[in-house]
Amino acid sequence: MPSTNQTNGLLGYPADARLLIINTDDFGMSHSINEAVIETIRHGAASSCTLMVPCPWALHAMHLLRENPDIAFGVHLTAVSEAIYYRWGPVVSKEKVPSLVDEAGYFYSEPRIPEFLAQVNLAELELEFRAQIEAVLAAGLKPTHIDSHCGINTRDEAVFEMTFGLAREYGLAMRVGPPPLIEKIKRQGLPVLDYELLDSYEVETGAKPDYYFRGLRRLPPGLSEWAIHPSLTTGELKAIGNNWPVRQADYEFLMSPETREIIAQEGIIVLNYKPLQEVWQRQGV
Repeated sequence: MPSTNQTNGLLGYPADARLLIINTDDFGMSHSINEAVIETIRHGAASSCTLMVPCPWALHAMHLLRENPDIAFGVHLTAVSEAIYYRWGPVVSKEKVPSLVDEAGYFYSEPRIPEFLAQVNLAELELEFRAQIEAVLAAGLKPTHIDSHCGINTRDEAVFEMTFGLAREYGLAMRVGPPPLIEKIKRQGLPVLDYELLDSYEVETGAKPDYYFRGLRRLPPGLSEWAIHPSLTTGELKAIGNNWPVRQADYEFLMSPETREIIAQEGIIVLNYKPLQEVWQRQGV
């Protein structure tokens, strides 16, 4: 079995280095999120973001990325639309991807993911994911990696293999969260996370930011990633859904001076996916 410090070596760090990607997910979902993502990368602790191409504020997000070309970002491959009254659907014509949309013509909601995966046409999903990547490239932007909204690409083996193939084709790295899939990618000699992805939605909102502060102090050697979901707290955000406290707490954590102080005190090296992408490309992926 590959050692936990395999990625450190591939990236040129000593085995005991503590590496952390702090990624802000859901860029493009709303204006409030877009503003928070840029602010937490520019003035907070975040190191990268991932863009949801099908969402209503994706064009604004892409504009911001063009204005800030040094910001590392990935494509947050999207096939789920979880809000009740604020929804989105495929970039590709719905007639070409009928298995991706529900009765109302939008992506399936989060509770219906098992139903979605049971009936989805893999070729249609690949067509949509490819279109999302191509839209980013057509905008003149250069992503570093792909991941997926609600982890859709790691919930099914066939979907995982398909998205891994897209990463290889487009010269991108890929976020891999579940430990069995992490080991699968490590066996191919590629840099990938050493530990299961930390998703901020799985952290009790009332426990933040102390949970994060403890996590930083206890961060193990190797590469970890935290998927954080910040937003400004606005009427727009509150109208989208009742999960706004999660995003507010994440924003406060990323903007807290204590967060950056702990990172510095602990000697944690904060990365984005660019160095991983470079290794993937060198190895012909």
